Amino acid sequence: MLEIKNLVKQFGPQFKAVDDVSLSLQRGVVGLIGHNGAGKTTLMQMIATLSKPTGGTITFQGVDIVKHPDAMRTRLGFLPQDFGVYPNLSALELMQYFAGLKGVRNPGRIRDLLELVNLSEHAHRNAAQFSGGMRRRLGIAQALLNDPDILVVDEPTAGLDPEERLRFRNLLAELGNDKLVIMSTHIVSDVESVASELAIMRKGRLIGFDTPENMIAQARGQIWTVDLDAKQLESLKAEVNVLQAIRQGDQYQVRFAHPRSPLGAAQACEPNLEDALMAQRYSLQEVAHV
Repeated sequence: MLEIKNLVKQFGPQFKAVDDVSLSLQRGVVGLIGHNGAGKTTLMQMIATLSKPTGGTITFQGVDIVKHPDAMRTRLGFLPQDFGVYPNLSALELMQYFAGLKGVRNPGRIRDLLELVNLSEHAHRNAAQFSGGMRRRLGIAQALLNDPDILVVDEPTAGLDPEERLRFRNLLAELGNDKLVIMSTHIVSDVESVASELAIMRKGRLIGFDTPENMIAQARGQIWTVDLDAKQLESLKAEVNVLQAIRQGDQYQVRFAHPRSPLGAAQACEPNLEDALMAQRYSLQEVAHV
């Protein structure tokens, strides 16, 4: 469906926000993970045809969308990180406005989408008074107006409370059954239960692309736990990537990532997805210093 080959976005003579990224994406939820500044938003803006790449290609169903952006725009739904609303307009009026921009003439489509995102009872409320979660759901509704094949959402759960985050994740998982949903985040828990594939970015480069299950499997044997005192913990931090240290009286229960344990007392433990991502990052750092 979507092919990205050797994509580059350069700002100035030195800085590459996206550096030689290649991906092949089909239907499902793809989690785009990376720290702030990793290049996630820049990549998504190029996919959404809001920014042109410096080099490389993006093709959607065989069409070069850099040369022919309308081929993507008519089939795209986009929710930016900051979805603003117009003052004094209700949710229904905003949906009618966006529907006009997108050429959607079916009023029933608006009603169905407000129902989908659980906003039917609030259709006539001023959208400027909505909570953060309600605004994000309204943003998803407008992104779905044209029944897109690709839905791009940038940091959709930022600032939401736990209940709203869960509701939002469930909605995206449902949409991923028949669409390609690209969801960027730096919060691993947002994608570990819904993503069919994960693309990991660091400093503009793609450092990993696989299923969550495969990433966890690859981390087995690299995640360790051990009980240490404060002095031992400080010494360990100089050698390995400490993931967690929970104080228990005078001791700390420490969880760390390393290809081999430097401590005889450490026990291997079952990794979760966050462990797997940190282990992968650590191994890449080790390679860089060889």
